[in-house]
Amino acid sequence: MNAAQWRALAAAAALLGAGAAAAAGPEKALASVLAAIEQNRLDLALERVDALLAAHPNFRLGHLIRGDLLLARTQPLATFGNVPKTVPQERLEGLRAEALTRLRAMRERPQADRVPRHVLLLDSTQKHALAVDSRRSRLYLLANDGGRPRLVADYYVTLGKNGVEKTREGDQKTPLGVYRVVASLPKRKLSDFYGSGAFPIDYPNAWDRKLGRNGYGIWLHGTPSDTYSRPPRASDGCLVLANADLEAIASRLQVGVTPVVIADELEWVPPEALEADRRSLAAALEAWRADWESLDTERYLAHYSARFQSGGQGLAAWAEHKRRVNARKTWIQVRLSSVSMLQYPRENFVVVSFEQDYRSSNLANVMRKIQYWTREDGRWKILYEGNG
Repeated sequence: MNAAQWRALAAAAALLGAGAAAAAGPEKALASVLAAIEQNRLDLALERVDALLAAHPNFRLGHLIRGDLLLARTQPLATFGNVPKTVPQERLEGLRAEALTRLRAMRERPQADRVPRHVLLLDSTQKHALAVDSRRSRLYLLANDGGRPRLVADYYVTLGKNGVEKTREGDQKTPLGVYRVVASLPKRKLSDFYGSGAFPIDYPNAWDRKLGRNGYGIWLHGTPSDTYSRPPRASDGCLVLANADLEAIASRLQVGVTPVVIADELEWVPPEALEADRRSLAAALEAWRADWESLDTERYLAHYSARFQSGGQGLAAWAEHKRRVNARKTWIQVRLSSVSMLQYPRENFVVVSFEQDYRSSNLANVMRKIQYWTREDGRWKILYEGNG
């Protein structure tokens, strides 16, 4: 980063205004340090960075800026990270990227009354959801407010060294998709590398497997005790938070329940912008349920896409199976509850999950079901169906 970029970084912090005041933790302090530099109040900037490091002594970015400020007492502040060449360039670039990423996210923080387009509906059991904007290296904590998401907090997050869209084991990429937290691993069972703990997610999901994607071990976890945070692109594919941030959200995560949406970029829209899709998809789901109950198998099958697949079966095999099963029944009753709807990143379908209470003349069961619904010729159709 040259002198002009360094000044632009400080200017960006100065322009944050109310956004900086609303920020939490080291980002607020970082913005105040850079704002003081922009005003050429270097003694104030040094005072503020010392306070930042007193609270977060392992915040490497703060130490780098402090070194710049000390050097500025003897020569002009020409570059960001103007340190001896003995410091690896890769480390410097990572810290520079972190500074820019944090400030950009603060400057572009979504309005409190906006919601991410990917989260159409949360079910009553999902107290919170996580949404990750990979381009901004930002993780958003959303509360369930009557089924609608509400922004609670947001955090800087590290992703894979090679970016996103994981396809194979060892590619050091973070997956894009709709997942859920499937386990909680406490600190005492992990090495120091994972920090305060870890929350594995269910990569690869059904869509990943359909596309032949493999790999495993994608976790949301913390940082080593000597590291406050890592550069924006530094993990082997996991989502990495500062330990304090991980601890802040840990109590909100429900194993087997909390959804995690990882997208290229989140679009934040007014809540009413999602109402039409939510209503039309809810109506399609209800029509599917009613047609299943009717024992009119052909009408029921009309809800499935010609591209439908499940458990290795295409539509023809699925249809034959359903005709055979329904022919042995005299009545069917289906009740759906706890419905959620999440738009899949980069794909033209919505992940719909629900509790299904099925009863018939010869069988009864209750299960969590997942379906992928897509629009075809103006009508919602099912691409995939399986147990969730």
